[in-house]
Amino acid sequence: MSIGKGWAGKKVLSSPFVVQLLIIMYLVEFVKGALLVSILPVYMREVLHLSAYAVGWALALQYIGDNAFRSPLGWIIDRIGYRYVMLFGVLFTSASVLIVSYLHGMGWIVVACLLLGIGTSPLWPCVINGATTVAGNESSGTIMSVVYMAWLTGVGCGPIVINFFITHTYAPAFRILIGMMVVVIIVALLLPGKKRSMELENREEAPVAAASETAHEQVSMRERVRRYFAKVSSSLHASKLLYPAMFTQNFALGLLTPVLTQYARTVLHLTPQQYSMYLVAGGAVTVIGLIPVGKWVDRFGTKWFLHVGFLMAAISLSVLGYTRNLPLVLLIVAFVGLGYACIIPAWNALIAQAIPKSERGAVWGFFLTIEGLGMVFGSIMSGKLWDMLGPHSPFLVSGAVLLLLFVLHLFITRHKADVVT
Repeated sequence: MSIGKGWAGKKVLSSPFVVQLLIIMYLVEFVKGALLVSILPVYMREVLHLSAYAVGWALALQYIGDNAFRSPLGWIIDRIGYRYVMLFGVLFTSASVLIVSYLHGMGWIVVACLLLGIGTSPLWPCVINGATTVAGNESSGTIMSVVYMAWLTGVGCGPIVINFFITHTYAPAFRILIGMMVVVIIVALLLPGKKRSMELENREEAPVAAASETAHEQVSMRERVRRYFAKVSSSLHASKLLYPAMFTQNFALGLLTPVLTQYARTVLHLTPQQYSMYLVAGGAVTVIGLIPVGKWVDRFGTKWFLHVGFLMAAISLSVLGYTRNLPLVLLIVAFVGLGYACIIPAWNALIAQAIPKSERGAVWGFFLTIEGLGMVFGSIMSGKLWDMLGPHSPFLVSGAVLLLLFVLHLFITRHKADVVT
């Protein structure tokens, strides 16, 4: 059995389709990370002189734009294939980069943030749906590890690398980002169209007769949507607690994203170089752990990796908010990274196993929207917690949320065991 799974994993990683998706994931996340971490916050604070709260809301628009389109785009993938859906996204993302590069003013920055969110909205539904379709359940943990490696390295390398090209002007940095988006557009053009997408997913087009019969039915759009999600819900292979769990998991992350840089600079008094080192340390532990954990998830299942990961991350984050000793902070960050190395492949493998094969794109889009809403609300709440309760509070609340997620997962695994028996 393990030999079969290892062969399946190698087959997935050698698939040109999966490689194309991973290239797009890495480059788009590189550009997005560079804009959201290294360029836009500094530009809005130092050039436009906006408050931190205003900057947070401007960046939240990116998350809102992203999540507003994930579900419908996931549904559209099932009907027109990957190529045109991804092209829609990368063209909007390119427009966002061009606006930031050549236009100035708060209004244009808001437009750029919205376009960036809309442009990146097809990314995760396309990549996760395509990768897990090729992988199948027997290699879902391995492929999710690889997908998240592409994401983490892109998000991490973007802000770090682009800083070397920002001197007295942003022009060299913008030229690099624009060049990367040109490459992304070319790769997106190579993605499969409708016919090839259906072949990859072992699906057939709906018969013309059935389509015309549906067209003649005088059913309201609301009723069609209700019937669709009722059908999807009835075919899911998981507890309904998976919905709040998906929201909670990203809510915990959203609580930390807006305050990490502020915490490092104003509380720990790290230099930019030290902060980069700490980010690399935590990210490196996560990235190094993803592949072996993904393979172990395929072999042993998701249950215990999630139990250990949730508890380790919850305890580490709670302690991190109260720690000021820099060597100890570095050790705690490594434990946070190790916890998420356990969580990421196991969590996404758990979700992939719950999704019906007939509507993978739409359901992935719907699930990713739920997760994204957690990021939106977490990001908004984070600043309020900091202002009202102190710098430690976002970390403490994030740890408490992960403990709640641990409890939810206990019930989810119990439901799964009951279904199997």
